[in-house]
Amino acid sequence: MTASVFDHPILSGLLGDEEIGAQFAAVAELSAMLRFEVALAEAEAAEGLISSDAPAAISGLQETFTADIDALKQSIGRDGVVIPELVRQWRVALGEAGTDLHFGATSQDAIDTGLMLRLTTVLSILDQRLGAVIAALDGLNGRFGGKSLMGRTRMQAAIPIRVSDRLSSWKTPFVGHQAAVQEMLRSGLPLQFGGAAGTLEKLGDKAVAVRARLSDILKLSDRPQWHSQRAVIAEIGGLFSQVTGSLGKIGQDLALMADNGTAIIGGGGASSAMPHKRNPVKAEVLVTLARFNAVQISGLHQALVHEQERSGAAWTLEWMILPQMAIAAGASTRLAIDLLQSVEEMGDR
Repeated sequence: MTASVFDHPILSGLLGDEEIGAQFAAVAELSAMLRFEVALAEAEAAEGLISSDAPAAISGLQETFTADIDALKQSIGRDGVVIPELVRQWRVALGEAGTDLHFGATSQDAIDTGLMLRLTTVLSILDQRLGAVIAALDGLNGRFGGKSLMGRTRMQAAIPIRVSDRLSSWKTPFVGHQAAVQEMLRSGLPLQFGGAAGTLEKLGDKAVAVRARLSDILKLSDRPQWHSQRAVIAEIGGLFSQVTGSLGKIGQDLALMADNGTAIIGGGGASSAMPHKRNPVKAEVLVTLARFNAVQISGLHQALVHEQERSGAAWTLEWMILPQMAIAAGASTRLAIDLLQSVEEMGDR
C-alpha cells in the first residue's frame, strides 16, 4: 500500500488520474528541469556569457543521459533538494562542457521552472476537460432542460423550476473556471530565475536580457524572481479547488436527485450485499475530492510564509500538497464527464 490514494495500485482506479499524474512522475520532473538547463544555456550563450558550443552539448543530454535515481534519493536526504546531485551527474556526463551548465542559476530556479512547465501541461488538459464538462451539461439541457423539477432550498421543497434552471447553476461556474485556465495559458505561467538570492549577481548587466530570452524559449512569462513570493502557487491551487468544489456541488446534487427519483444514473456501483443496488459512486467521489482539495488550500496558504529570501520548510510543504491537488482536480473532471454522460433521466416524473 502507498501513502497516497492517487497512485495506490488499487484505489487509483477510483481516485487517480494517469494523464495528470504522469506530470508528477520522476521522469517528467527530471525532463522538465533539464529543459530549463538547455534553455538557460541557449539564452546565456546568445548573450556571450558561456561558450557557444555549450547549448548543443547540454541539449544532447536529453537523448543520452540516464539519472542515477538511487544517488538522487540519497542526496536529497542530505541536501534537501535534488539539483546539487543532479547537476553533478549532468556535469560528469558532459565532461569539459559541464562547466557552462547551470551558470548563474540556483536549485529553486530549475525546480520551480520545471514545475511551471509541467503545470502548463496540466492546465492544458484541464482546459480540454472543462470544455467537455460544459458540453455534457449542454447535452443534458438539450435532452431534459424543458422538464419540470421541484426546486429545493435548505433541503426542503421550494417552488417549481425547470431542469434547465438547475443545469444553468451547474454550468455557470465552469465557464469562469475555463476562462481562468485559458487566461493562465495565454499569459503564461511565470519563469523562475533569480540565482542564489534573487539578484542574478553572476550575470551582471546581462541578467534582464538572459531572463527575457529564457522565458521566450520556454514559453513562460518573463517576471522577476518569486523565490519567496508564492502567490502563483496559491492561485493555481485555488483554481484546482474551485474546479473540484464546483464539481462536488454537481455530484452532491445528482446523488440527492438519484435518491429522490428525479435523476436516473446509469452505470452505478454494485453492492456485495445487495445486488439490486446501483450506488452513485462517481457522484459521491466528486464530493470527496471537493472536500479534499478544500482542506489542502489551508496548507498552501501556510506555505506562503517563506522566511527572508528563500525557504526550505515552506517550499517542501508545496511539494507535498500541490501535486495531490492537481491530480484530485484531474480525477474530478474525469469522473464528472463520465457521470454526466451516464445520466439517463432528469426531472419530475
